[in-house]
Amino acid sequence: MTEVKFYFNAEDRTEYACRLAKRAFEAGKRLIVYTPHLGRAEEFDRLLWTFSPLSFVPHVRSHHPLASATPVVVAMDESHLPHTEALLNLDDDPPPFFSRFELLREVVSTNDDDRLKARDRVKFYKSRGFSVEMIDLAVIKAQ
Repeated sequence: MTEVKFYFNAEDRTEYACRLAKRAFEAGKRLIVYTPHLGRAEEFDRLLWTFSPLSFVPHVRSHHPLASATPVVVAMDESHLPHTEALLNLDDDPPPFFSRFELLREVVSTNDDDRLKARDRVKFYKSRGFSVEMIDLAVIKAQ
């Protein structure tokens, strides 16, 4: 069954998603970053190049010829998913194909609208029998 974790109270959802992508890459995991929105995909791609000036996270779009050999893949749909190890959802809705993956990660900012949409996603996963782990980033930051 897919392991579901929500990281909430992120100051910036996309920036924290980049941190999770970097952490996955450094741990040797392959990650699909999902968003069906072109603007969000472009923002994530752009930020992944700049958020950490002393490191590089190899990444491509899912339709790229090297997607199956690249650790981090940005996907806007489910038509070209080169693996099913880990999924990071940047959409406001649950990905319809999430249960194919071993791991699902969600990032929730402090924005009220983002938090409401995240609550709906939590309810969705739980209603389908998935256990959801919640990680409060404000508590981690304070430590």
